[in-house]
Amino acid sequence: MALRELSSLEKFLGLKKPNKYGTQGDRKIPLLQSNKGPPLVGLATVASHLVNEANRPELLGDSAESRALVQQWLEHRVTKLDGCRKEDGKTVLKDLNLYLQDRAFLAGNQFTLADAFMYFGIHPLIVDLAIQEREQCVNVTRWFDHVQHYPGVRHHLPAVAVLRNRIYSGTHT
Repeated sequence: MALRELSSLEKFLGLKKPNKYGTQGDRKIPLLQSNKGPPLVGLATVASHLVNEANRPELLGDSAESRALVQQWLEHRVTKLDGCRKEDGKTVLKDLNLYLQDRAFLAGNQFTLADAFMYFGIHPLIVDLAIQEREQCVNVTRWFDHVQHYPGVRHHLPAVAVLRNRIYSGTHT
């Protein structure tokens, strides 16, 4: 999955020359083969390198705080989301829903690399949710729908239909 995400990131960034990727270890950690030195290892490291290569520093954050948040969310993606069980995924969605309660994006007021890679990471979880379950995490669903429609992000993933109006009420009558 991570190699497809890196390929999609290259397309989103408009990089003309595709890079050579490989994986390392049982967890298939992505690595970028480089002619200029040792390979770069890890999803966040390779993704950040590609953003720098494309000269798109705004995707890494526009302030010290937002740059730290981007790195934090990339790390969160790798440590908490990648390879998690279904039950753990629901906890991740619940926590993310609380975080997004008063935010449009993960690291500030603009789309960043953190948004793209968290979107890639939670896509399988969102696809598996019933409509009623999606309505329980309305902030994640709003953010997810916004990111999936961001130009150039959703290369290798199918769109997920998101209803604008709630179907189920929170109370029983």
